[in-house]
Amino acid sequence: MSDDGHEQNGHENVPSRRRRRFQGISSRAYEHPADRSALVALRKLSGFDTVFKALSGLLPERSLRLLFLSDSVRVSDAQFAHLNEMLRDACYILDLEKVPPMYVTQDPQPNAMCIGLDEPIIVVTTGLVELLDEEEMRAVVGHEVGHALSGHAVYRTILLFLTNLAIRVAWIPLGNLAIMAIVTALREWFRKSELSADRAGLLVGQDLQASMRGLMKIAGGNHLHEMNVDAFLEQAEEYDAGGDLRDSVLKILNVLPRTHPFAVVRAAELKNWAASRDYQRIMDGHYSRRSEDKDTSVSDSFRQSAASYASDVKQSKDPLMKLVTDLAGGAGDLGGRVRRGFAGFASSAPKDAPSQPHDGRPADDSRPADDGPDGPDGDD
Repeated sequence: MSDDGHEQNGHENVPSRRRRRFQGISSRAYEHPADRSALVALRKLSGFDTVFKALSGLLPERSLRLLFLSDSVRVSDAQFAHLNEMLRDACYILDLEKVPPMYVTQDPQPNAMCIGLDEPIIVVTTGLVELLDEEEMRAVVGHEVGHALSGHAVYRTILLFLTNLAIRVAWIPLGNLAIMAIVTALREWFRKSELSADRAGLLVGQDLQASMRGLMKIAGGNHLHEMNVDAFLEQAEEYDAGGDLRDSVLKILNVLPRTHPFAVVRAAELKNWAASRDYQRIMDGHYSRRSEDKDTSVSDSFRQSAASYASDVKQSKDPLMKLVTDLAGGAGDLGGRVRRGFAGFASSAPKDAPSQPHDGRPADDSRPADDGPDGPDGDD
């Protein structure tokens, strides 16, 4: 599988250093099971692509293309040449025949995206370009090329459109609820698609430490000498296992408005995948091929997705997930554990809030304060 540095296959460049190339690789090889099951089902729908592409007249895709063309810098051999080389490298390694257009846009916020219905386009911000070194940036470019290979750009564009539509019809109660239900489901899928794209970024960069550093910098900025990958991953362990049922609920509320998983979660997920047999098999040349995509079973994909969620729940150290596991196993005293887990909400009320004098009753007889903590709105 080692690249010999000579084969071109329609690309002007080959990787700048020796990295494995995955000729004919299907995106199913690296997709998260929950992401893969949704994509397989959608691809099996007759006329699905035609319908969504017909929506391009309703969506602001043409406007976005013109906006980036007129107010951003298009990556080429003449502009941001180092990014252009990374883009061609990534497409060569993942065997994506048509190299998507890529733009750099002025924005101090580190970000990147792959959008478009007819043809995907990749956009990276100046904040991201200035934040990451070459190998970290290579993983990000591979991440976005992974989105393009999976066809995520189509659904990302739909999500952007529906999110904007929900804001416009917020004054219509039922209409807004219906759209937000779809948006919430799309966000859950998109968070899983980000884990898939992180894997694609690792396949392109083939440098786990660079991928870890990039995620760490996105969380903590350009102070690498002040940060440590192992300590960062310990945060992920603490996030997963810490707290009680209150924290479990707050974690759900925190993540609902987001399209991306939290950085520490992404780092831990990617590290686990890099240590898995699935990753090693891909690196050894044993992976799903695009030529086999048409034969993929929808039911098998859904079973794999369900098994993945069940495994995540079983292995999680989160208090709520452990409670669900115990419930499935028939553990006793679950009611008492739930009451104890949520009893702390009462004690989190402000000290000057009206309350009954403490009379020594058990905590599960207390009533949570009306002005307890709300879930934050999120930062996406």
